[in-house]
Amino acid sequence: MGYSTLDHVLLVVFSMIAAFIPRVVPLHIFATRKIPNWFNEWMKYVPVSLFTALVVKDIFINTKTYTFVGLDNVAKILAAIIVMAIAYKTRSMGLSVVFGLIAVALLAMVVPV
Repeated sequence: MGYSTLDHVLLVVFSMIAAFIPRVVPLHIFATRKIPNWFNEWMKYVPVSLFTALVVKDIFINTKTYTFVGLDNVAKILAAIIVMAIAYKTRSMGLSVVFGLIAVALLAMVVPV
C-alpha cells in the first residue's frame, strides 16, 4: 500500500503538533508562577544526565542483544575519555560532541570499534 502526498503532509503536521505541545504547555503553566531556586538548580543537571545516559548505553551495551559488552568498545571508551577531558576544560557540550565524533572516527581507523 502506497502513501499519498497528503498522508506525508499530515504526518509532518501532526508530528510538529506532537513536538510543539510538550514545549508550549509548560511554558504557559510556569509563565505566571515563580519557579523555586532549588528547582532551577536541579534542572541544570538534566541535559548532562540525559547525555551521559545515552553515551554510556552506547559504549557499554550491545543494542542488538541488550547485553553488557564491558571493554570491547575500546575506541568508544578512549573517545569518551577524550570527550570528558574536553568537556571539563571547555564546559561546552557542542564542542565536546564534535570532538567526540572526530575522536571515534580517527580511533576506529586504528582500534576496533
